[in-house]
Amino acid sequence: MKAGPVWFQPQLSKSTFVAGMQCLKRLYLQVHQPELAGELDEATEAILNQGTAVGIVAQSAFPDGVIVDAGHDEVTSALERTRELVSDRRIPAIFEAAFRYRGVLVRVDILERLPRNRWRLIEVKSTTGVKDYHVYDVAIQRHVVCGWGLDVKSACLMHLNRDYVYDGQEYELGRLFTIEDLTKLINKVDRDLPRLLRKQRRVLKRDLLPDVAPGPQCQDPVECEFYSRCNEPLPAGHISELPRISEVKLDALLAQGVTLISEIPEDFPLGTLAARACDAVRRRRTWVGDDLALELGKLKYPLSFMDFETLSPAIPRYAGMRPYDHIPFQWSVHRQQSPEAPLEHLEFLATEDSDPRHEFIESLCRVLKGKGSIVVYNQSFESSRLSELAAWLSDYAGKIAQIQNRLWDLLQVVRGNVYHPSFRGSYSIKSVLPALIPRMTYEGNGGHRR
Repeated sequence: MKAGPVWFQPQLSKSTFVAGMQCLKRLYLQVHQPELAGELDEATEAILNQGTAVGIVAQSAFPDGVIVDAGHDEVTSALERTRELVSDRRIPAIFEAAFRYRGVLVRVDILERLPRNRWRLIEVKSTTGVKDYHVYDVAIQRHVVCGWGLDVKSACLMHLNRDYVYDGQEYELGRLFTIEDLTKLINKVDRDLPRLLRKQRRVLKRDLLPDVAPGPQCQDPVECEFYSRCNEPLPAGHISELPRISEVKLDALLAQGVTLISEIPEDFPLGTLAARACDAVRRRRTWVGDDLALELGKLKYPLSFMDFETLSPAIPRYAGMRPYDHIPFQWSVHRQQSPEAPLEHLEFLATEDSDPRHEFIESLCRVLKGKGSIVVYNQSFESSRLSELAAWLSDYAGKIAQIQNRLWDLLQVVRGNVYHPSFRGSYSIKSVLPALIPRMTYEGNGGHRR
């Protein structure tokens, strides 16, 4: 793969530098062939939009701050506007300030003016703590801003405080966010930045894509947007599909030249779940445990098949909520009075922007009153949401406890008693449903991520 003309002078940014710290191949592709990146799915887009929303709220903590509103493709305008604002001592803080130093361009989330012509650099993240890669993210910004000529007293990360409880009125920004000073950590890596930058520039000047083998860096600290380009889909029956198999055992099998489950030696030690899966794949049929009938016999009619849908906003929306608390906005219940009776479907869906929690639990308690098993797939999810609702709406705590006592976890029953080769190592409803009932799929059946 060719990089382009030999006179190409690579320009680095904060994002490409951080990408290069994860993987030099990712850096190269971001700069030279960004069109090869996979399309963003809805979940990734939601995360990015949420990060933008968090950044906007964070700016509110610095009244009278001024944003450099030139877009990221308007570099010259952003640089000029930043210089103007830096020179204006009446401006207490600058948002999205742009700086370029020795071919590296950064946009600083918040640059706070301090006495004696000093500054505090603040990077805003929608996380609830400091991650290792954040240090390099902030370090490259300080490196550029100091090189540009500003005296940066401290370089910080501003992130959400998971312990903050919203009162439903105005956000207490000093409690919603935590600002952690990373200066000491940055000082430890700062001396290495020139070498790292030289290394990244050398890679970008090459004609060929760097030879980096796929590995943990493909998904750590984030999944690379070029993941599918570097990681060919594994064939069905690959040994990595064995549930709960350790890396040590995978490496041991690969060292023997074993890549498919069907090739695993009979005497190779496997855990219980992996051994079941191995047997099912070898025999090309569903493995069914002896206790399945016993487990199913514990069900009591009328049966209610229940599922929740939730949102997890970074910024809490309603009273009593913390960052990333789940907002339950939809439930679905299919009810069967007896083995011969038809299924009856009932549901609730919040369609307004107002707090849906009261109506959600009120309607659910009304539908689930009485006796009978309540079947869920992954009990911990629904039960945790019910516990949260009981804490928020204590008047319903008794009724909620009764519902929780009737929960019957289908996931645990499947995991302990069934394995189909098409599970491919996963007990997710997305894998289990179409494998056991081919005419049905996860899409369109009210499932949600687990």
